[in-house]
Amino acid sequence: MNLKKIFFFLLKSIGVTLGVVVIYLLCGYLIPFIEVPAEKTNEPKMIETYILTNGVHTDLVVPIKNDEMDWGKELPFENTISMRSDYAYLSVGWGDKGFYLDTPTWAELKPSTAFKAAFWLGESAMHCTYYFEMKEGEDCKKIMLSKKQYQDLVKFIKNKFDRDKNGKVIFIPTDAVYGINDAFYDAKGKYSFLETCNTWANDGLKAAGQKAALWTPSDLGIFQHYD
Repeated sequence: MNLKKIFFFLLKSIGVTLGVVVIYLLCGYLIPFIEVPAEKTNEPKMIETYILTNGVHTDLVVPIKNDEMDWGKELPFENTISMRSDYAYLSVGWGDKGFYLDTPTWAELKPSTAFKAAFWLGESAMHCTYYFEMKEGEDCKKIMLSKKQYQDLVKFIKNKFDRDKNGKVIFIPTDAVYGINDAFYDAKGKYSFLETCNTWANDGLKAAGQKAALWTPSDLGIFQHYD
């Protein structure tokens, strides 16, 4: 292969890559506008849940304990630095393990971590954070669920945790926690540019029969339906 052919091959490769990026960005912007409507139910909606974003990443927030689920038994409080058991809410997010544990700030993001995360090459993890209260705002929206809807949401969340041979969640001991009230656990699935942390949270809303984007890689795609 001569230099001319190599040059045109590189140009073609760059063009294809840029084309894929442009198509992805367009789809990531346009498809989230397509709303999946909430399912109709005659059951009373008495269970308070939330969606929460840090500006990039969406978490699903559930009550620590009610008649349907005791998350304190599923995710021991002892796995947090505080070890306190008097929290009221639990937020759960799914994402790339490398991002969670090796990238405390965007400034410390390594190209290798980003590449692995984008192309199904890394492992995934669940990030679980306990809260005493939730405050509604632009970054936090309340969603009331019926008993059946909450049961479906619980099933969706639990199914994403990886488990040992005894069916227990697998705690990740690490110093990379964000504070004194959070912990990490091994998760199922591979993070990618098609299945992101926000895609997972959006799918959780669908599982609970709530309005959601048809598909979204970003938190904006979710929250625009809850303005």
